[in-house]
Amino acid sequence: MIGASFAAEILKLRKRPATWVLGLLWLGLTVLFGYVLPYGVYLSVKASAETQSEFGLPQEILAGTLPENLVPNLLDGFPLFGGAIVLILGALVAGSEFGWGTMKTVLTQRPTRISVFLGKLLALGAVLLAFVLLIFATGALLSAGIASIENTAMNWPSASVVLRGLGAAWLILAMWASFGVFLGILTRGTALAIGLGLVWAFVLEGLFALFSVLVDFIDTLRKAMPGVNAGSLAGSFRSAPELETGAFGVSTAVSGEQAMFVLVAYVAVFLIVAGLLLRRRDVT
Repeated sequence: MIGASFAAEILKLRKRPATWVLGLLWLGLTVLFGYVLPYGVYLSVKASAETQSEFGLPQEILAGTLPENLVPNLLDGFPLFGGAIVLILGALVAGSEFGWGTMKTVLTQRPTRISVFLGKLLALGAVLLAFVLLIFATGALLSAGIASIENTAMNWPSASVVLRGLGAAWLILAMWASFGVFLGILTRGTALAIGLGLVWAFVLEGLFALFSVLVDFIDTLRKAMPGVNAGSLAGSFRSAPELETGAFGVSTAVSGEQAMFVLVAYVAVFLIVAGLLLRRRDVT
């Protein structure tokens, strides 16, 4: 039953315009903020009489777009841009059936609630993996193109670094998507779930960051929040000082190891609670 549910969910996600719109939107944001704008700033600074701008030295700006910094450059977009997009996708996957009134119809076709739920999760996880691979493949092509234009050496990261980067990227997305799934099932819909998720990601965590410099307790609490740990996991891949600032949602508030374990815990809690809610509550 889980295999049939997975196949059905994959078909729905593949046919659903929102999946393609969200994926292409994030791809566009990655291209724009990860490569087009930095390279444009580099060309502007390089052509000016100044040797340094508020963005840094020309070579420092260029370095972030080259193959050697492929993993940290791409991971910069996952905690905030990618997180918001897959949170929306997770809420759509979990909450749309309630809004359409088709959840009870699906459950009359013999699959259990848990089978349907697991099928949704497996399909969502597969789509997240496709998103990650698409972003990394596009980034690799763009960074190679910039290196060729600038006649610089293509020092690619090692296979282990790339694999760890892929795993970190997928885990960050899985956490935010799980949050969306939890909210979708909790609210039995999509609009409220998406609104609550985005308010948390963009407003509440920002307020905690603002007040954390004043109150030690709030700073301690903030370090356990999902957004901070997602940003810290992405930030743990940075090695060059010029990459320590300027990325939205990326920080070094906690260690990469702690961030990984905290994100895994959030995924488990969100999905377990969502599964219990779906199993025990009326679907209408």
